[in-house]
Amino acid sequence: QVQLVESGGGLVKAGASLRLSCTASGDLYSIYTMGWFRQAPGKEREFVARIDWSSGSTTYADSVKGRFTMSRDNNIHTGYLHMNNLKPEDTAVYYCGSSPIVALFAGAYSYWGQGTQVTVSS
Repeated sequence: QVQLVESGGGLVKAGASLRLSCTASGDLYSIYTMGWFRQAPGKEREFVARIDWSSGSTTYADSVKGRFTMSRDNNIHTGYLHMNNLKPEDTAVYYCGSSPIVALFAGAYSYWGQGTQVTVSS
């Protein structure tokens, strides 16, 4: 099993930046991909970004491309989502997940963190 703990959410104004962290523990060898998803009230969980845990290769949703960057530090088993130029429509609970495969859809992720709230005011 993999345990994931997110941190770094908060309330910010439009145009601000935040960095989310996701620290993994447990069966780390099962992690091929770490991904970030978000879920706004009344909406489905949507893909935001993912990173290949070994190579560092990344993929982003079109809605965040150019504003969000995902990185990882293998030494401390932590993935990061650097969010710049935040917009009110970025408001959601952000979840990190781990998957044993390359995946852009939530169903392929085996483990999830508890989520962290990001609220962007206009």
